[in-house]
Amino acid sequence: MKATLLIELLTEELPPKSLAKLGLSFREQMQKALAEAGFIEAANAGRWYATPRRLALQFDDCLESQPDRVIERKGPAVAAGVGADGTATKALEGFMRSAGVEFAQLEKLNDPGGKSGAEYFVARVRKTGGRIDEYLAGMVEAALKKLPVAKLMRWGDGDAQFVRPVHGLILMHDGRTIAGEVLGLPSRNITRGHRFMSVGVIDIPRAEDYEAILETEGRVIASFDRRREIIRQQLDAVAAGRTWLQDEALLDEVTALVEFPAVYEAGFDDEFLAVPQECLILTMKANQKYFPLMDGEGEKGRLTNRFLVVSNMKVTDPTNIVTGNARVVRPRLSDAKFFFETDKKTPLSARIGKLSRVVYHNKLGSQGERVDRLVKLAAKIAQRLGADVAQAERAALLAKADLVSDMVGEFPELQGIMGRYYALSDGETAVVADAIQSHYQPRFNGDALPQGHVACAVALADKLDALVGFFGIGQIPTGDKDPFGLRRAALGVLRMLMDTPLPLALPGLIDDAAAGFVAELFSGDWRAASADFFKERLRHMLRDAGHDPKAVDAVLALDPTRIDQVPARLAAVKAFAALPEADSLAAANKRIVNILRKSGAEAGDAVDSALLAEAAEKALWLQVEALAPGIEAQLAAADYAGALKALAGLRGAVDAFFDGVMVMADDTKLRSNRLALLLRLAGLMNRVADISRLSA
Repeated sequence: MKATLLIELLTEELPPKSLAKLGLSFREQMQKALAEAGFIEAANAGRWYATPRRLALQFDDCLESQPDRVIERKGPAVAAGVGADGTATKALEGFMRSAGVEFAQLEKLNDPGGKSGAEYFVARVRKTGGRIDEYLAGMVEAALKKLPVAKLMRWGDGDAQFVRPVHGLILMHDGRTIAGEVLGLPSRNITRGHRFMSVGVIDIPRAEDYEAILETEGRVIASFDRRREIIRQQLDAVAAGRTWLQDEALLDEVTALVEFPAVYEAGFDDEFLAVPQECLILTMKANQKYFPLMDGEGEKGRLTNRFLVVSNMKVTDPTNIVTGNARVVRPRLSDAKFFFETDKKTPLSARIGKLSRVVYHNKLGSQGERVDRLVKLAAKIAQRLGADVAQAERAALLAKADLVSDMVGEFPELQGIMGRYYALSDGETAVVADAIQSHYQPRFNGDALPQGHVACAVALADKLDALVGFFGIGQIPTGDKDPFGLRRAALGVLRMLMDTPLPLALPGLIDDAAAGFVAELFSGDWRAASADFFKERLRHMLRDAGHDPKAVDAVLALDPTRIDQVPARLAAVKAFAALPEADSLAAANKRIVNILRKSGAEAGDAVDSALLAEAAEKALWLQVEALAPGIEAQLAAADYAGALKALAGLRGAVDAFFDGVMVMADDTKLRSNRLALLLRLAGLMNRVADISRLSA
């Protein structure tokens, strides 16, 4: 019989920031286990529920009993299973006992993954399908052990462990409670609802009624996604045309904190608006889980003295909730105001000395030493860009000073942001102040880039110093481990160079950054490692942006040093690939590359026209020489599309050359000269990209 299966764990308050992940993982593990056991179809994803005090699952069309199955078990190799006398060895006897079969029931199969012709014994045992009652509790126990839980808790006198104490268990199929025990708790058909608004203990008569009964009698919206959407709709309704601060992470967190959401509006005194709005917003979000109300959208929006509260209580008169939250937030805002006013009494320049007592890394020195490097590096980059060197040096000098302020000590997320406010308060120029804030940018994928050459110089200095320093001492990201955020830093460098764009050679920037460190500090071939790291980050970035992988590989095969020129090279390769001559030239170029790889050492230093014997090689040489000056001029002007289009005119001559000329002639002079011609041709064809990579 097929019916709805229900599983619920009633717990104490689960970690809000990981609630959705726990619910999804629980569903994934149980779906896999039930499908492998034959109780549901593999595509049956079921429904998952997650509230502050429960994880639950429903699977429709779940069988009460498994279908009968044939279980195949692989045994020892035939050679190892039968002795010289033709009787079973001890290894085979042990296998037959464990499988519950006789020798006559064994089959022999070839092992496709083993040695050629090798055979092994296999036992096929027909197993009658078991009832779900036999398996479900064990499946749930196993699934819970696989959830992404950083730290387990133990409660009571038992040995059960979970992320939070568990106080109730439901295992039901249709209207029947499945007997079983999970984490020391027996299965029942009862649960509990909202702590204050529920009718009390709630009976679940049928598994399929779970969600509806929990909402009507327990005042709990069990679905995480539905609860989240209800909160979003209520925020829109209460905001009534105003803008509430969109923050998906905060929306997820409050969804995980409430069971029956209700949104109310509260406010605070206007006096606090004198504090930078980033401080107030972070205080309300991080400490109180409030949604600030703005008077506009996006970055242009200004904070008002109103905010929205997502409560876990829906009441007729919310006065107490509103006034209570207004009263609670005031001390937090007062702290922010105190930190801001106190910090402004000490100029940023007076804080620089304290950075020498802040460790950056035990091998790379203090923050003070790092600032000294940033000042010198930012000056070099600014000079390369033709920017104001003095402003770049000043911004780099002050960039880390807010790390020792009270506000950033309380809210590390505000580093750079507070530095800008304090710099303006100290009378620094807007260019310097903006560079202090934006030198951390881009902080994440899609974040804004620093604006202006001074800001770019400081931001590049910050990221390059970190990348070169950590690569130099061997702290290279591996797998998912990147404790110093070097992948993010590398992508930031690449984005600034390419998207701003900035006419700077990446190897030169790396050399400038390395000059700030003591050479003896570094070990290994860190330069090659860092070059490969940047190249792979750029490859992933370009592919993620939708560029053709072949075109990306073709461009990056030349190890371009000017990242700002990469988009134009990609566009040129794309245009070239659309030409009718492209496939033929790419294939020919691949052939040329292969020939030169094997025999290039035999090539002459230059083509000797007197040694050109065949008409096809003479024609190719004349055409190459005719096109070369124009192509060189186009390359110098960064007209990459024009250069590749001009190369398309070589198709006929190249095809004729390979049809009529034997490159590897017996005559060493002819062979050397023809290889020199191919070397000249390859050098001309592969200046924009390695077009051989376009060949299938």
